[in-house]
Amino acid sequence: MRKKQTRFQQLKARFFIVLALAIVCLATWALIIRFEGESPQINILNCPKFLGINTNISIKVNDQKCGLRKVWVGFSAGGKEKVLYEKNFPVDWWKGKGSENEHTINVSFNPKKNFFPDGDGLLRIAIWDHSWKQYLKGNNAYLEKKVIIDTAPPKIEIMSRKHYFNQGGAGLVIYRVSENETVNGVQVGNKFFTGMSGMFKDPLVYTAFLAVSHNQEAETGMYIRAEDHAHNLARAPFSYHIRKKRFKQDIIRITDRFLRKKLPELDPDPDPQQSLLDRFLKINRGMREANFKTIYTACQNPKHVLFWKDTFIRLPKSATRSTFADRRTYRYQGKVVDHQIHLGIDLASTFHSEVPAANYGQIIFAEKLGIYGRVAIIDHGFGLFSLYSHLNRFSIEAGQTVNKGEIIGNTGTTGLAGGDHLHFSILVQGEFTNPIEWWDKNWIQYNISDKIDSVRQLIKDGL
Repeated sequence: MRKKQTRFQQLKARFFIVLALAIVCLATWALIIRFEGESPQINILNCPKFLGINTNISIKVNDQKCGLRKVWVGFSAGGKEKVLYEKNFPVDWWKGKGSENEHTINVSFNPKKNFFPDGDGLLRIAIWDHSWKQYLKGNNAYLEKKVIIDTAPPKIEIMSRKHYFNQGGAGLVIYRVSENETVNGVQVGNKFFTGMSGMFKDPLVYTAFLAVSHNQEAETGMYIRAEDHAHNLARAPFSYHIRKKRFKQDIIRITDRFLRKKLPELDPDPDPQQSLLDRFLKINRGMREANFKTIYTACQNPKHVLFWKDTFIRLPKSATRSTFADRRTYRYQGKVVDHQIHLGIDLASTFHSEVPAANYGQIIFAEKLGIYGRVAIIDHGFGLFSLYSHLNRFSIEAGQTVNKGEIIGNTGTTGLAGGDHLHFSILVQGEFTNPIEWWDKNWIQYNISDKIDSVRQLIKDGL
């Protein structure tokens, strides 16, 4: 009997020891886990400094230990405050912490709808977790961000007049924008030509050289657009007229002799399964398109300096072999195999003729480029460029400044050229335009120089 009683007392003692250990473990868990003191995290994913008429604000909050308890987002300006977002998160009792560890907040903020005036504002964010700290209120985090409410679009004042453009030609629009550091320019159909400051003393006056495509319709939409820091957008139409032009139809006959001569240069590692024609078409289409992209990219960072003066030089004593925007039909063995547009003027003179720089500028490109062979590109400032291709050799290098008439190389047959000649192009912000206009003193005077002089006088007169 006494042995049984002793046995019972031992079991009882062990039970209380286990119970005590369990209580200690539970208390330790509560102290370590539930009473953790790490603050939750706030990360503003998107909230620009300038808030416009409708701005998306995105915030990510997280607490990886006890989980989120509450999140609150408010905005104050002009002496009033508005709660933009508020949410409570329940406890997951099975896990012993909050039901969510991460949460993303997306708010569409419209200042006018909330009656906030333009000016300084304050975005405020507060979150709490499910820790038992702070008398069971949890750890909290708080973040503020100062912003500026700007719901007024910039104002645009058109300063140039007489906007007449030729199909395939170029032109100039000059205007003033009321705000600094806007993204502005002229929209021509689906093409955007960036406005550039620096030509005039007034930094808010911009010039936009533009190109009207050879296939641009007369009713193409054209207007000035300006977007400020807060993405407020302004548009200003202006009077203009696009003259329709007729472009020449040309037939290019491709022979096996020509292909065997040119393909080793342009396709040195051919697919043995491809025919001469297939290799040619790959070059005339795919390589041509890739070369266009390279040229366009090279013309995207023009100098804000007006290098050029007066008319552009044409290759001396040269004959025109192909004109701008010729509609070329390629025939091989009596069949039509391809169609392309010729985006320049082909000029032929004597063998390996010296090629002068068409005007003052800076060499930005001087290397071999696919169908164009050896190519030199000159930046003439404010988005205007000249291109010289099929050169036999260079007399210049990239980065060098050149004078009008300075020799930059010699004509040749590099690239997809059938004979010794110069392919000459004028580009505006990477878009090809008709060079003939830039050889014409009267066209330059009426469409470019007079506008610049007129605006300079307006600025001088304080207008």
